[in-house]
Amino acid sequence: MSERYGSKFIDVEEACPYLPDRLAVLPFYLSDFRGTPAAFDRALAEGVRRSGIFIYHTECPGCQACEPIRIPIEDFQLRRRHRRVLKKAEPKLRVEIGEPIVDRERLELYNQHKVGRGLGEPGSEIDLRSLKEFLGITCCESREFRYYLEDRLVGIAIADVGEQAMSAVYCYFDSSLSDLGIGTFSILKQIEACRAWDIKYLYLGFYVAGNEHMKYKASYLPHERRIDGEWVRFE
Repeated sequence: MSERYGSKFIDVEEACPYLPDRLAVLPFYLSDFRGTPAAFDRALAEGVRRSGIFIYHTECPGCQACEPIRIPIEDFQLRRRHRRVLKKAEPKLRVEIGEPIVDRERLELYNQHKVGRGLGEPGSEIDLRSLKEFLGITCCESREFRYYLEDRLVGIAIADVGEQAMSAVYCYFDSSLSDLGIGTFSILKQIEACRAWDIKYLYLGFYVAGNEHMKYKASYLPHERRIDGEWVRFE
C-alpha cells in the first residue's frame, strides 16, 4: 500500500473470518480522505476497505481468495430476482439518506441482526462505543441509508463516497423481515444513488468464492473483480 494513503498503524493477524483454518493478515493505515475524494477513489481501486478511521487491505500468507469486487454503474442490468425484490420492498420501505448516526436504536438493530443472522452467538453483542468506532466515525465522506417500515427503523447501510466511486461498508437490518430482502434492496438503492450522483463504481468489498455468505455479490452483473492486481470483468 502506497504511503500516500496514510501511515501504517498496525498489522492485524487473526483467524480468517471467511475460510476455515486460514490466517488473515490485515495491514491497517491511519488515513484521512475527507478533503481528497479522488484519492479515496484511487485507494478503493487498489482494493482497500474502511473500518472506522482506518483503511486496510489483505496481505494473507499463501492465500488470495479475497477479491475486491465492484459494479460498473453505467453497465449494470437488473436481473429477475432484483426486480422481484424491488416490487415487494418498494411499496413498504421508505428510504432516507443522511449523515451516519450512532444511538441506542441502531445498536439494538445491529445486535439483533448479528445474532439473528447467525453472524455471532448470543453474548457476542457489541456496545455503543464499539458501534461508533466501527460505523460512526470515518476518514472519508460517508452516508447512512435508512430503511423504514412505516415509522419503524428496520435497516441501515453505511456507504463511503469518493469523487467517482462509492463503497458499501456495512448493512444491518431486522432479521425477522428476511422476506423483504432488505440486503439486496439496499444495494439496489445504493446503485440508484450512484446514478443520481454521477458515480462510476459501487464497491461491494470482498468476494470469496469459497464462502457461502459472499457468493451473492456475483449476482450483480456485469461486475469487476481485482485479481493479481488487475480488474477483470465478469459478464
